[in-house]
Amino acid sequence: MSEPTGAVTEDRLLGGRVTLSQPAAGYRAAIDPVLLAAAAPATDGRVLDLGCGVGAAAICLAVRSPACRVTGLELQPALAALARRNVAANRLDDRVDIVTGDLLDPPSGLAAPPFDAVIVNPPYQTAAQSAPTDGSKAIANREAAAALEDWIAAAGRVLRPRGWLTLIHRADRVDEVCAALHPRFGGVRLFPLWPKPGRPARRIVVQAREGVRSPAAVLPGLVLHAADGGYTAEAQSVLRDGAALPL
Repeated sequence: MSEPTGAVTEDRLLGGRVTLSQPAAGYRAAIDPVLLAAAAPATDGRVLDLGCGVGAAAICLAVRSPACRVTGLELQPALAALARRNVAANRLDDRVDIVTGDLLDPPSGLAAPPFDAVIVNPPYQTAAQSAPTDGSKAIANREAAAALEDWIAAAGRVLRPRGWLTLIHRADRVDEVCAALHPRFGGVRLFPLWPKPGRPARRIVVQAREGVRSPAAVLPGLVLHAADGGYTAEAQSVLRDGAALPL
């Protein structure tokens, strides 16, 4: 089983309840996958983490929602191997599975039966933007063969009717996200993540449902940092205590 040849760090998420091994260099999970997991709808069904990396969002979701089962699909074998290590370290082998594969050509049987929800933390940069020098980080950060619309289409193909799609992305690409959701998804809910009071949002959580036609809604969102730079109490409750985002 392939794993990164470089150094690996052991980090903690959700106030220490989640242990996460990840490469010391290259792409590293920060708070975005934690926020993504907090935005996913509560379900006792099956959830797919599309492009799961080292498993941060999948594991945080499984810890926060103990009745769900999570499958993570990851393109890079080395990251998938670390994700399996993390699943075992957090004693979630009975509820979290990691599959190595490409969302453009997913393993047969992945969506049998269809998933109740899909969570996605796709690459934030377009293919035209400069890539990081680290190969693994470039794959995680920049769109390549799979563009944004391919990620959303892949989610639609594996969801049950009226299933939930939740993704986190750059706020300045929300128009592209919404365009890619139409016409398969509706009931779109936009949840901005404000870095500080009075600052423009840099990230946004977008949630939609397959096959519904409800109108869109822009929600109040979450302010992450207070004026002094520390996390707000509301952000701490999500990042440390495992509270859900109010979508």
